[in-house]
Order: sequence, then C-alpha cells, then structure tokens
Amino acid sequence: MSFRIYAVANQKGGVGKTTTAVNLSAALARLGRRVLLVDLDPQGNATMGSGIDKQDLERSVYPVLLGLMPIDQARIHSEAGGYDVLAANRDLAGAEIELVDLEGREHRLAEALAEVKNDYDFVVLDCPPSLSLLTLNGLCAAHGVIIPMQCEYFALEGLSDLLNSIKRVHANLNPKLEVIGLLRVMFDPRMTLSQQVSDQLVTHFGNKVFQAVIPRNVRLAEAPSFGQPGIVYDPGSRGSKAYLEFGEELIARLDERSATEVA
Repeated sequence: MSFRIYAVANQKGGVGKTTTAVNLSAALARLGRRVLLVDLDPQGNATMGSGIDKQDLERSVYPVLLGLMPIDQARIHSEAGGYDVLAANRDLAGAEIELVDLEGREHRLAEALAEVKNDYDFVVLDCPPSLSLLTLNGLCAAHGVIIPMQCEYFALEGLSDLLNSIKRVHANLNPKLEVIGLLRVMFDPRMTLSQQVSDQLVTHFGNKVFQAVIPRNVRLAEAPSFGQPGIVYDPGSRGSKAYLEFGEELIARLDERSATEVA
C-alpha cells in the first residue's frame, strides 16, 4: 500500500472533524496499518482524545512547522489508539504568526512529512475549522480531503465554500489534492431533514459520499474525556462499529484505485 496523507477538513465548526480524525486513525491502526495523526488545531482536542496531555508538551507539531525539530523526534505514540501523534496545544497559535515570514510557508508540513513517508501507511491531518495558514499547510501536504458532514441545511451552505477553497489550493499550490469523499456524521435517521440532506448529498456527489454513516452516539462523545478514541473506549457501540466500517471502506477504495492504476 502506498503512503497516503488525508486531511480531515471542514470550515464549519462542531461537525465532528476531530472525532473523525481520532477514530479513523484508531480504526486504521486496528486494521493493521501504520498511522500518524497530526493535530493542526491549537485547541489540541485530537491530542487529548488520543490520551496525550496537551498542557506540558515538550514535543509537538509546532517546532516541526518551524523547522526546529524533525518528525521522528517530535512524534509521540498514543498507547490508547495504537498510532503516533504529532501533538498540539495553544502554543500552535503562535506558529501562524511565525510562519508568515518564512519561505515556502504553505509547504512546511509537506516537507517534514516527506522525511517519514517510509514509516507510515496513512497520515491523518486534523485541520482547524477555518482556512488558516495551519489548514493551508494541511491541504498542501495532503493527497486528499475527507469532509465530515452533518446532514443539516447550514452544512450544505458551508460545503460550497470548502469545495471552492480546495479547488483554489489544487489550482495554485497542490495539484495532487482531491476530495476523497464526504462522510455523514452525527446522523439521526429519525429526523426527516437528515434523510433529505443525505439523499441530496448522494444525488449531487454520487460515489464521493462514503457508504459508511456515523450515527449520533453518546459513547463517541464520552470517549475524549477518558483520553481514548471511541473505538477503544467502547468497541461495541454503534459509533465505534461505524468508524471501523469507514476505515475498512477507505482501505478498500484505495486498494481498488491502486488496482485500476496498475491495470
């Protein structure tokens, strides 16, 4: 399997980006893949959700972006999730300012990840909910974008903005960037609107919509407070099973694509 970098991104906040990044990383690790989770959000929620204390980080993504530390020295292993983490905390907000004057500022992460491409099968990037310089670094490093989507009206409005941003990055900074797929999250089948929006997504985006659907699930919401991915905290919950199915679907799509390219 080739080395793949996927950015989990959505310019709208509160749509399950971090939950998706953490649980996808844990699912891929459980499926036997070597995974690095990169926390690009100064809130550090993916770091905490992986069981790593963000308060006193001596190693993080911050010095990596500034070229002060290589990834192989900065990464921390998540015992809870079974994957490696480039952690983040509030210090990362300062990197935005410091990056502005650096040469090739949008490609700092891509250059750093190139040094560890033989160490991993997947790199999952948890991007902040804005098109900041941190998100831009994620999009410039990634092969593709996974977009978590709540099936509600305002989510559709925000989607067009995000797709336009991805197109601009593709055209100007990263020609290999593409939308890998849309993942329906926090899905409640009892709500008519959820089903309607879900149907609209499938109509408009076809097979770009993942078949896996992540239900609204209290166990997934509880897991971060215990410093564990949901699929570790309660493997039997509906949410955990759905993320494992998502990991399997992502691997299957990649295998299918690789076979097509070879043919």
